[in-house]
Amino acid sequence: MQPRIVGTTMPVLELSLEPGEHLIAEGGDVSWLSPGFGMETSTAFGSGGRGGFMSGLKRLIGGGQLFLTKYTAPRTGGFVAFAAQLPGVIRELQIDAADVYMVQQGSFMVSTNDVEVSVGLQKKLGGGIFGGAGVVFQKLSGNGTAWVQLAGEIVEYDLAAGESLLVHPGHLALFRAEMPLEFATVKGVKNKFFGDSMFLAQIHGPGHVWLQSMTPSKLAAAIEPYLPRDTSPPSSST
Repeated sequence: MQPRIVGTTMPVLELSLEPGEHLIAEGGDVSWLSPGFGMETSTAFGSGGRGGFMSGLKRLIGGGQLFLTKYTAPRTGGFVAFAAQLPGVIRELQIDAADVYMVQQGSFMVSTNDVEVSVGLQKKLGGGIFGGAGVVFQKLSGNGTAWVQLAGEIVEYDLAAGESLLVHPGHLALFRAEMPLEFATVKGVKNKFFGDSMFLAQIHGPGHVWLQSMTPSKLAAAIEPYLPRDTSPPSSST
């Protein structure tokens, strides 16, 4: 399998497969592909060769899809392409027993068959007058290769033992699964829900962490004022 990442702001991941090779992706995420691929959908895919419906259910709880699709290359080989859903970058991760990762919900793109995609962490943050917000991370384990999409520009840090970093949860894109993570309130800063504190994630070393400059919620908030609105008066019934 030969990967190729094309583009800058909105990159595309193109994977060239030899005859009989296959990969796993969430249904509907494929952008284009060469003819002849076999396609099969199941809850068992993305479970590292283990489990079935329950593995799919755990993945669903973790913000992914219940069903994943396996793409199998024809006898002549071929390629499959996946376009990023947000401006940012695509990163390749090598997964094995020593390299397990936690990735922000919605960032997983595609993987080889023996990578397990499951729920890693769920946390509801705050109450506030709007009911608070939540953060979900998916866990990538097993043995193989996975590709993830991260939003905006990426800043990486290596934290040594005893070091930690306070991060807005939406900017915490990817980190090694063995790194302890906790959430705390920071007093004195009014949050967007008019609370008296701000929730931050505190991640502890040792380990590597990837931070993203863009979050889906902030992108949506920036676009929202420019979306068309229905200004027509409500119709009256007679």
